[in-house]
Amino acid sequence: MSRRKHHWGRLGDLPDRYLPALALLKEPVDLVVEGYSSDTEIEHAPAYQEEVRETLGLKDGAQIVLVSHHLSHLYGAFYPSPFEEAAGLVIDARGSHVRDFTEEVPLPPGTGGDLLEVASFYRCGRGRLECLAKQLWDGDWARPAGLGCFYALLTKAMWPEGEGNEDKVVGLAPYGDPDALGLPDLDVRGHEVHIPPAWLEAFGRPDAFVYEPGGEEFRRAANLAAAGQRAFERALGRVAAWLHAETGLDALAFAGGAALNRSANGRLIRESPFREVFIPPSPHAGGTAVGCALYGLIACLGADSRFRWTDDFLGPDLDASEIEAAVRALPAGLYAEQPPDLVGAMVTLLESGRVVGLHQGRSESGPRALGNRSILGDPRSPDMQDYVNFEVKGREWFRPLAPVVPAEHAGEIFELDRPAPFMQYAAAVRREHREALPGITHVDGTAGPQTVTRESAPFLHAVLTRWHERTGTPVLINASLNGPGEPLTETPEHSIDTLLGTGMHVLAMPPYLIRKRVEPPLPGELA
Repeated sequence: MSRRKHHWGRLGDLPDRYLPALALLKEPVDLVVEGYSSDTEIEHAPAYQEEVRETLGLKDGAQIVLVSHHLSHLYGAFYPSPFEEAAGLVIDARGSHVRDFTEEVPLPPGTGGDLLEVASFYRCGRGRLECLAKQLWDGDWARPAGLGCFYALLTKAMWPEGEGNEDKVVGLAPYGDPDALGLPDLDVRGHEVHIPPAWLEAFGRPDAFVYEPGGEEFRRAANLAAAGQRAFERALGRVAAWLHAETGLDALAFAGGAALNRSANGRLIRESPFREVFIPPSPHAGGTAVGCALYGLIACLGADSRFRWTDDFLGPDLDASEIEAAVRALPAGLYAEQPPDLVGAMVTLLESGRVVGLHQGRSESGPRALGNRSILGDPRSPDMQDYVNFEVKGREWFRPLAPVVPAEHAGEIFELDRPAPFMQYAAAVRREHREALPGITHVDGTAGPQTVTRESAPFLHAVLTRWHERTGTPVLINASLNGPGEPLTETPEHSIDTLLGTGMHVLAMPPYLIRKRVEPPLPGELA
């Protein structure tokens, strides 16, 4: 589409970007469900709805329905979960205004319509969703409230420019000392989280904690990240305990931007009173499209949705003719091979130290690589993390790389007691494997694994199986297939451009291997 990372929808996107790309949008439409994530979108809601009417072929009597933000998160988390009943938790920096809620909420009389939801707590069943409580905020950043606001401010203190940098804070935190700055825990009162003055004072110090790659600036930023991550994890644990006590349920469906925090999710799974925790592959605002669709099916049309999050491959079907056309039009610096044993050829390249991109099937809908748009590498190499971070991804040196592992071998390498198909929580690398797997073992001994089954991802599982047979380890590095500052690739041309423009060595696009005529240095060969 736009190829802009974190692209928020704009007027004109539907006719200019989506309609030409999605053939189904040209069919008669029964119902449109809209969910908004910002004041700008809400202010222009009539214009968006007019654009829908002008662009889509609405059936006679077709409705355009609005669903409030946290409710769309919940529909995208609970209904596709494996649970028949569960507690529901949604946390982000800001959701809908009270005046725009499309659910029954127990609020005190006189609650202002301009207040914003920042956390929502539910009891969920397949026939009924009950909102138990919400934390509300007046939207004034001089008086921030809630876990989402806290982490947004924490992130801005280190990366003042841009958005989507929260994962950097998670990766940086283990390098710091959480006690060094003397900052307190957050103030948790039942289901509400408040930010103590000491934290607001720290956030109000311009440039005091801006990230730099080394020296005293790095130490200060890492210490702030460590303190903030610990405070976030402890507060999340306390509100989860409150929700468990209120519902008495053993399962939790968790969504909202806060649910992208892998370290906190790992601690929630290990330490909270919930026995089962489900986090969808797109828990952030980008995943509310699925929630809106399910709200339309279930709440508006009365249908019974059988959709479950068993995989995240919701992109358009890959057309073999598009691959053939892209291979025929390769730029001059690339050439294609069609090996008789593609899996074996990939394993040989990986074993020789090459970084191999993989483009296959329908793309992942969420923010993380799950094997269809991936960069694979050898986790045994001590140079691989730096090479991928610097020469391929163009990002900070401390960023960890995630592992992918066959589900049947995950417990041998990681302290895992459940599947992790969406790379949504951190787990400890078993001590006996940490030294042998420096490419995926973070400084605190953890990793964010993805478990793969033969049924969910047969080609990737075959590569991992052959890799295990060849090397004795079942683990590969799995990073998202994109260049610096880009979203995951979608089309064959996007992936070919990424190969050409980065230090990646090879692109596997079944049935082809696409290679560079002048190959970059291998990891460890750079001065």
